[in-house]
Amino acid sequence: QVQLVESGGGLVPAGGSLRLACAASGRTSSSSVMGWFRQAPGKERVFVTAINYSGSSTHYRDSVKGRFTISRDNAKNTVYLQMNSLKPEDTAVYYCAARTGVVLQTEEYAYDYWGQGTQVTVAS
Repeated sequence: QVQLVESGGGLVPAGGSLRLACAASGRTSSSSVMGWFRQAPGKERVFVTAINYSGSSTHYRDSVKGRFTISRDNAKNTVYLQMNSLKPEDTAVYYCAARTGVVLQTEEYAYDYWGQGTQVTVAS
């Protein structure tokens, strides 16, 4: 089992920045790919970004490219999501997820473990 705990959410004005963190514990050696998803009010949860174990490969949804950056520190078992130039449409609950496979995936079903989520609110 792997436990994931997100932190770093909050209220920020449009154009501002936030950095989310996801701390993993338990059988972290089995978690290769880490990802972030988000769910806006009244909408389905969607893929945001993912990163492989070494950090050499990342993938982003189009709407966040150039603004969000995913990174990881395997020594700390932590994944980060740096969010810059935030927009009101980025408002959502952000979830960290982990999967045991090595291929980056954008589908929810591909991820085995999930955090409880952290709220990000961008004020216009």
